[in-house]
Amino acid sequence: MTRIFVYGTLRSTALCNAVAGGDDIVRVPATLSDYNVVPVKDDVVPLIRAENGGAATGVILGPVTPSQLARLDTYESAFGYQLMDVTVQTADGPVQVKMYLPPADVTVGDGPWSLSHWQEQYEAVAVIAANDLFSHNPPLDHAAIRRNWHMIQLRAWAKHVGATHPVPATLRHDAQQGDATVHAAAPPLGSFFRLQQITMSHTQFDGTQSPNLLREVFIGTDASLVLPYDPVRDRVLLVEQIRMGPLLRGAINPWSLEPIAGMVDAFETPDDTAHREAAEEAGLDNLTLIHVSSFYPSPGATTDFFHTYIGLCDLPDDHATTGGLASEAEDLRLHLLPFDDAMTLIQTGEINVGPLVTLLYALGAQRDALRADA
Repeated sequence: MTRIFVYGTLRSTALCNAVAGGDDIVRVPATLSDYNVVPVKDDVVPLIRAENGGAATGVILGPVTPSQLARLDTYESAFGYQLMDVTVQTADGPVQVKMYLPPADVTVGDGPWSLSHWQEQYEAVAVIAANDLFSHNPPLDHAAIRRNWHMIQLRAWAKHVGATHPVPATLRHDAQQGDATVHAAAPPLGSFFRLQQITMSHTQFDGTQSPNLLREVFIGTDASLVLPYDPVRDRVLLVEQIRMGPLLRGAINPWSLEPIAGMVDAFETPDDTAHREAAEEAGLDNLTLIHVSSFYPSPGATTDFFHTYIGLCDLPDDHATTGGLASEAEDLRLHLLPFDDAMTLIQTGEINVGPLVTLLYALGAQRDALRADA
């Protein structure tokens, strides 16, 4: 049986239980001499490095079962962390254990790393992400984990935000705990995007309980969408790209006209996403964002949640006609056109993407005031 010394996020009981797959692991406080725990550059997790006179505080897990060790190894080794033998000090004296040592090329960040700060700001999302990771069936190999980790974190962040940001219920049913219950959930299918089958029931409007209902839901993320608008020239910028939805629907033309759009990164605000995507997709900096609405585009089938904005900016005649990141295989064409021409494309059906229709009509309602201010 193996004992493992952990010094970073796995000191969190909640995360350790999610990763190891149980809540029965013995935890013994311990210290590793001549090491120190420091932050990873541009990340919320720490690493451990040798430092004369240092003392890394942590806990010994275990002995862990082979199944628990396999899950811990999946979580750590996928990112290059390797087990090594170390001797740690406990209240009962020195103990020989194993420890995950980070790869040598990880860059150290500035300042100290605090477990309590990480727990306050990031623990809940990390637990959701760990549960997502281990829900894959068949399990992901190390390469697939690295490839999909960013998307796993995006889904975790979206789920966390949805569970912690209440919204009004002045007309609709004011839901209480237990009004909707998921009784069973099949392992989700897919890696980048996911589809999950659930069995659920809910309180009906007459006060009775519904029968158990079998449903399938597309598990997506939060996203920010921006319609750039130049109020001086009275023109908008639209993005054109091929889309898989129309393609698999059998559409004659799978290319779509859309607003700028991108998924909200973990721990990122929708506003920050809007600015980042405007720069990446269309080379636009210093937009003035006007929030239009945040909504579910298709609540019967998907968890996707959109934050939509009008982005006031300068759109000169010589603005770039292409955009996007090659690293993300984005092949984008940019169109500048007068507002009235864009509205005509709604009437002809050439603009057939719901959020763009929403944003154009929202812009129409504010257009005169925005032009007057400009």
